[in-house]
Amino acid sequence: MHLIEPFYAWINLYSAAEDEHSPFHGKEYDEFHFTNKIYNHLIHPQWDEFGSLTLYLKILYADYSRAYCIIEMLGEWNDCLYNDIMFLKRDVIDVLMAAGINKFILIGENVLDFHFSDDSYYQEWFEEAEDGWIACVNFRKHVVEEFCKSNIDYYLAFGENLNDIGWRRLSPPAFFDKVSATMSRRLNP
Repeated sequence: MHLIEPFYAWINLYSAAEDEHSPFHGKEYDEFHFTNKIYNHLIHPQWDEFGSLTLYLKILYADYSRAYCIIEMLGEWNDCLYNDIMFLKRDVIDVLMAAGINKFILIGENVLDFHFSDDSYYQEWFEEAEDGWIACVNFRKHVVEEFCKSNIDYYLAFGENLNDIGWRRLSPPAFFDKVSATMSRRLNP
């Protein structure tokens, strides 16, 4: 797992460490010391911790004028044992929402598993996003199945045109436009 790095091709466009609205503003990264881990597996030091023991993330891009952000995730999303959604909502999402973000693109290619507890934080996030949305892109099939079994698909959008997006070939605005078009078709059939 230590070889899986957050996507870095957009670093010249945006850095959460340099964004005064980011919960990771001012963070300094050490490329040589691996301290964070998921269970007994060290992970690359570029991933940001936010309180979870098994889930890490990287804010790849935020555009406050268009009110969206792109977040890549790594690890096991475990609400059952570690209440990951609470930490994500309180320590990351609430900070971004206070700065005007209401559209969230979560990239889940490296989310290995999902364990559900309850939907209260998902509901809160969904309601507070008001005219926005939460889109889950490229999550693994078994993770999406767990989302569906847990009935949080009311709050999070995934599947259909959101899976298998070749987002790495796109600029952040083009990626957002592609996801936004999909979300518009879903919300306004």
